[in-house]
Amino acid sequence: MNDAARGHSTKSRVDAVLIGGPDDLPKSARTRQAESTDRIIKIMHRGGYEHFELDDGSPTPATRPQRIFRWTMRTRIAE
Repeated sequence: MNDAARGHSTKSRVDAVLIGGPDDLPKSARTRQAESTDRIIKIMHRGGYEHFELDDGSPTPATRPQRIFRWTMRTRIAE
């Protein structure tokens, strides 16, 4: 039985590096694993979300497993 049949994702994982955003976003939050197909990453921070989008100049997963995401905006959590 293959991974897809077991319900496991067959997508490849890449290292994502988050650039920009608030200065107080912890350094540990700026590197993480993401799916190779992800174009947006949202991080919960100070009662809202920091949005990071894939830098189109970032290498493809085939050439390098690290992708760059740049901060684009912040949204607040509705209560």
